[in-house]
Amino acid sequence: MNKSAWEKFCVTRDRFKSAVKELDKSLPDLRKMQQKLADSRASSPNATYVVKTPVVYNEALDDVTKDDDIKLILTADNPGRREQESRRYLIGPSGKIARNFFINNPSLGIDFTKNVIILNKTPVHTPRTVELRELLRMNSGGKRNTEKIAETLAEALKKSQKIMASILLEFHETLCCPVWITGYSEMRKNGVFETYTDELTSIYNDKKELFKQLFIFRHFSMNQFTIDLRQQAREGESVKKSLERIGKTYREKILG
Repeated sequence: MNKSAWEKFCVTRDRFKSAVKELDKSLPDLRKMQQKLADSRASSPNATYVVKTPVVYNEALDDVTKDDDIKLILTADNPGRREQESRRYLIGPSGKIARNFFINNPSLGIDFTKNVIILNKTPVHTPRTVELRELLRMNSGGKRNTEKIAETLAEALKKSQKIMASILLEFHETLCCPVWITGYSEMRKNGVFETYTDELTSIYNDKKELFKQLFIFRHFSMNQFTIDLRQQAREGESVKKSLERIGKTYREKILG
């Protein structure tokens, strides 16, 4: 990165860090709610864990230096168990699959460790992404206090998605590299990340060239990304071209 790009990168990184702190401070009951959810999902005593970080900033961004060559911005869903423990994104099973994908496809010229920064659609932790809905339901039992907590959390979750969309755009404008957004199912209407989708559509409206660099895919989890790529690949087409075609198709489907 040149001096200007590096300064902009640092500003966005600091804004991201501050936004996480503010969100965490605004939700004093969140950790307790997440712990209750985690405990209810444990299949055995050995499966339980302590929620350490309710709202997670990706500390891997602090390892990025001016001399790093960032070639890709990868956006996942939200921090799971391992992410909230380590305060780093995409390091669980899905992260291992993502890492192996780039190792197995050297033609892309991307080192997952050195050339990729990772964001999420929200920094709010749940054991699994679909359980963001359950987190809201746990506090909607009809009592005034719990209803208020649920309403506050719902608004905070929407706000966090708008923030993450704007942070993505800022990093995108600075780095001018492709963006892969994985996990499109919950980005549809009435999905957990509908707000994220709406915000992306709005803020990229007058960013036509950057919009063309947005590519949407299935999750890396359970090899969905790789299986989908293999099923849609065309004979004689490079992996890069296949990814661009598939990512564009899903982008048009989700973002228009």
